[in-house]
Amino acid sequence: MHRAPLPFTHDVVLIGGGHTHALVLRRWGMRPLPGARLTLINPGPTAAYSGMLPGHVAGHYDRDILEIDLIRLARFADARLILGAADHIDLAQRVVLIKGHPPVSFDRCSVDVGITSDMPDLPGFADHGVPAKPLGPFAASWSAFVAQGGGDAVVIGAGVAGAELAVAMAYRLQSEQQHGKVSLIDNATALSEATAGARHQMLSQMRKLNIDLIENAAIAQVASDHIELADGRRIPSRFTTGTASAFAFPWIAQSGLDLHEGFICVDDRLRSSDPAVFAVGDCAHMRATPRPKAGVYAVRQAPVLYHNIVASLTDRRLRRYRPQADYLKLMSMGRKAAVAQRFGLTLSGPLMWRWKDRIDRKFIEKFRNLPQMPASELPALHTIGLRETLGDQPLCGGCGAKVGRAALRDALAPHAGTLREDITPLPGDDAALLHVGGARMVLTSDHLRAFSNDPVVMTRIAAIHALGDIWAMGGTPQAATATIILPRLSPDLQRRTLSEITATAHQTLRAAGAEIVGGHTTMGDELTIGFTITGLCDRDPITLAGAQAGDALILTKPLGTGVLMAAEMAGQSKGRWIAAALAHMTRPQADAAQVLADAHAMTDVTGFGLAGHLLGICEASGLAAHLQLDAIPLLAGAPELAGAGIRSTLFPQNRALTPDLPEGGRADLLFDPQTAGGLLAAVAPNQADILVAALRDLGHDAARVGFLTDGPPRITLDPD
Repeated sequence: MHRAPLPFTHDVVLIGGGHTHALVLRRWGMRPLPGARLTLINPGPTAAYSGMLPGHVAGHYDRDILEIDLIRLARFADARLILGAADHIDLAQRVVLIKGHPPVSFDRCSVDVGITSDMPDLPGFADHGVPAKPLGPFAASWSAFVAQGGGDAVVIGAGVAGAELAVAMAYRLQSEQQHGKVSLIDNATALSEATAGARHQMLSQMRKLNIDLIENAAIAQVASDHIELADGRRIPSRFTTGTASAFAFPWIAQSGLDLHEGFICVDDRLRSSDPAVFAVGDCAHMRATPRPKAGVYAVRQAPVLYHNIVASLTDRRLRRYRPQADYLKLMSMGRKAAVAQRFGLTLSGPLMWRWKDRIDRKFIEKFRNLPQMPASELPALHTIGLRETLGDQPLCGGCGAKVGRAALRDALAPHAGTLREDITPLPGDDAALLHVGGARMVLTSDHLRAFSNDPVVMTRIAAIHALGDIWAMGGTPQAATATIILPRLSPDLQRRTLSEITATAHQTLRAAGAEIVGGHTTMGDELTIGFTITGLCDRDPITLAGAQAGDALILTKPLGTGVLMAAEMAGQSKGRWIAAALAHMTRPQADAAQVLADAHAMTDVTGFGLAGHLLGICEASGLAAHLQLDAIPLLAGAPELAGAGIRSTLFPQNRALTPDLPEGGRADLLFDPQTAGGLLAAVAPNQADILVAALRDLGHDAARVGFLTDGPPRITLDPD
């Protein structure tokens, strides 16, 4: 008997990808709470680990090693990840507000957004300074500064964090033989919170690195190339950062929660003044046991937060969090040495660095080597061929889950043609031309099996994917109906999910000039979203059959969504690759279609891959095509994943369409099924470069990828 997935009944929302939430996601992946739908909200696809930041600044670690891949972690936890910054919690409505995203409802919420070291009251810092926190933007800015040749730099704030950054920056500039002096400025005494021994070691290292330590000095303003002190001195600086402040993000002040100096007050169960809202990490203030802002507390809060979220939804007793009285402090010294202090004792040298490096690597490896959850075994008794049909990888979503072109053609062939005079089939196109009075109308329909747990992302992609046929035929989108299959949800979660889907669908389709006029919903095992769309044509539609010998071929989006989504489902992709792919899939093509309005033939590249859809143009127009493989744009990560042998489930059927084409390397991406892919247009050769330039000016990664010639319908590569 088939057992349907258990329905979701409650929403758990984690705001911020801090260390505590990252560890909670890992625990959730190993032991999820049935009935709870987990959501993570974070501005980007990764979160930087603070413990390794000084080592990265000094050049000991690549950027990748200090980042926690939240997309991969969310997939492991079966959580949806919303890439956006929360800017308000509405406690009355129980929703989180995110710019550019419908409100996200919650039954339980936790906040782990860290702090900012921005200095809004220091003149010029907002324009010319780089806060040390959040860590991700700081690391990116520092890498860009070093890549451009470095120069003078200033760190404002001579506490432990500022001292670590200063010695790391000075070491990096000197090791790469870049000119520039590092200055460390504080309005009080440097390293006042460190032990005498640790302070002595760090000050000695600063002198060795020729760092200019300026104590008891007030700053008047920050300029683009210097810092002006209150006494009139000017300190040269092309890169100015600050660690002197630790502010809560401003939106927290408007939350209505009890605060202490802007930070969310929590009890010993990590609950805020609203029992449905927890807070952890640096953005929280432990009312009963105040502690300094340090990552060690955030790490130890994770098991308590996980337990208490689960307990609050299962009517069980919450656990107390008891922070340790002291903890091991390890400070980087620029070179591969460190200072360790605890209980008033101080040790320093390369051995302490190796100790710190081991601790940091052990922590970050928790997110790189995620536990392998056992796959469901086939029953002992099953039909011949079941294992082969099932395959050795999960069924892809998006266009990777579609039926192959050959099977579809065979199924439709017996029913070709029409008995109605007001319908004109468009050979090879996924649409038809309707004659309504004196108007010409094109009609198309498409739907996608979800590959993202975020219904907003899936709705936007599904709408743009369905609109692709209208744009490819030169039509203006007019009206749409939606078909939505929801996974099993409680009535409250049905309402929440449908609200997000309909809000996104209306926004996306209205931006394209169309209106949703109705739809249909059902419940099923998984989320599926589709649209049937009509479009108006003020002239004959662009079809596959109009291409001419000599035409140039233009592609408006890079390839690779199929292999990237397949890798993401298997936990083998990088978060930043997936974030970039999603950005391409949610990029509308209306303006590109206008640029290509005079194309002789055009199609959107979707499930059958570039080779399959180009073959459709060749067959309909009676021409041969030549592709220049190196000219075809590819999404970041797609060549690496294809080279590693990762394939979408539709790949074999797409590959069989053009067996004469070579196999392996970049060529395999010709058969990769695309979701919300680009337009492929056949245009007059003397207009191709002009059109590509116009598309690039609009922000499309367009390219001239080949041409058409006389000959039997076939595709060859790199004829020159």
